[in-house]
Order: sequence, then structure tokens, then C-alpha cells
Amino acid sequence: MNARTEPSQQEAAPPRPSLVRELLLVAGFFLVYKTGRQLAAGHTAEAFRNADRLWDLERAVHLPREGAVQHLLLHGDALVRAANTHYATVHFPATLAFLVWLYLRRPAHYVWARRVLTAVTGAALLLHLAFPLAPPRMLAATGLLDTARLYGPSVYGPPQSDQLSNQFAAIPSLHFGWALMVALGLIAATRSRWRVLWLLHPALTLLVIVGTANHYWLDALAATALLGLALALLPRPGRTATTAGRGAGRLLPAPRRGEAAGRDAVLVGAGR
Repeated sequence: MNARTEPSQQEAAPPRPSLVRELLLVAGFFLVYKTGRQLAAGHTAEAFRNADRLWDLERAVHLPREGAVQHLLLHGDALVRAANTHYATVHFPATLAFLVWLYLRRPAHYVWARRVLTAVTGAALLLHLAFPLAPPRMLAATGLLDTARLYGPSVYGPPQSDQLSNQFAAIPSLHFGWALMVALGLIAATRSRWRVLWLLHPALTLLVIVGTANHYWLDALAATALLGLALALLPRPGRTATTAGRGAGRLLPAPRRGEAAGRDAVLVGAGR
């Protein structure tokens, strides 16, 4: 009996969700997200009080100073502008490209990733409402520069007149939370020996959000905690034979008695 790595008929890929349904879901969620951020806006005094407390907490637990990262960026105008451009342009397109690729190539992983991102973003909106937080670029005690305003490009206007975003929603950092999910999702859905390099995406994002003074370290830690909880509650789909790695496996017997003799057994990767 020969072992093969092709999936059996019983292990065919799950059907791809309806594109119209998915577009409506994503569009609806985006509207809820933008509306929720606007509802969380306007708590200026509370946001600055919370920022002072969080800054003191970071110093009390001896977290590295965000200024050390910004100091590295300020060695050259091109470097700091590249960081600002990354902050302004990578967040949404990278996440969208991730979801589109999963939808086309890994439907089961797409549904899982969409649910995880929805859960993390929904929880983040609740935290924005409960704990408005001014970013470090607004807090004089940090001594940090608003690099986007000074060097460009900037996605934010003056907080008093900016009607498109809530600038007092620093914690958790969805820039980092989404980037980390993109990396983990691609690691889960692919089998390349180099797939761990996807973690460079959230690592670079972390340096950017801290170095541009848009987020504190604790903003990223809070996003990581929310993502970890979502991943624990929404486990990823099991790997099929085509996505499982090489190595130890087990032979599946024929599913029913009476099927044609001589059918090859299917080798299914055991590692999960």
C-alpha cells in the first residue's frame, strides 16, 4: 500500500464564503468601527490624566523609554519620513491583502482570521470607550516629538478639528494587534520553512508606532493580550494534508467497507 500526500475526497477544502456576504460584513464592521471611534472621542481631560498614569506605570515597572526608539529614527530625515509613511500607509492595505489572500487560497483560515480580527477590534473599541488615552506625542512629560507633524506625512489633523479619527484611542494599538495577527495567520496558513519571517512585520510595526510617538509600549502589550485571548477562544482550523508539514503521519483507513480495494491510504501530517 502506497502512502500519498494528496488529500482524500473527505478532506476537500471547505467552500469559500459568499463574496457578497463577506463584503457586506467587512463594510458593516468598518462603519461600526468608525462610529465607535467617534463615540470614544472628546474625552480630552480624562485622556491626558490616563496618559500621565500610564507613563508613570511604565517607569515604575522599568519598561524601556520610548524616546530611545525615536532617537534612532531621528538620525536621518529619510528614516523618520519612512517610519511616518509606514504608519500612514501599511496598516489597512496589509491587513486587507492578508484577508484577500486567505479568502482566495485558504478559505477556512480566512473565516478564522476574520473572526479573530473582529473580536480583537470589537474589544479594542470597548477599551477605547472605557479608557481614553492621549498618545505620547501629545504628552509633554514624555519629551517625544510628533514626527508626523514635523517631518510628514501625517494622517491626523489638530485634535480639536479632526473629525475623521479619535486620537485619544491609543490603547490598545490596533496597528500592532492587526500586524501581529497577519503574521500569525500567515504562519498558520503556510508551510514554508521561512514563514517565521512574517514576524518581522509586527516587529517593524512596533518600532514604527513607538518611534513616531503614536503609541506606548503598553499599548502594544494590551493588543497582544487581546489577540491572545481571541486566539484561545477561536482556535484555528486543523491542517489538511496539503498544508501539514512533512514528517510523522498516520494512515487513514478506508472510510467505509465495500469501497474499491487497492485505494491508496492518505498520509496526514500529525503535527498541529
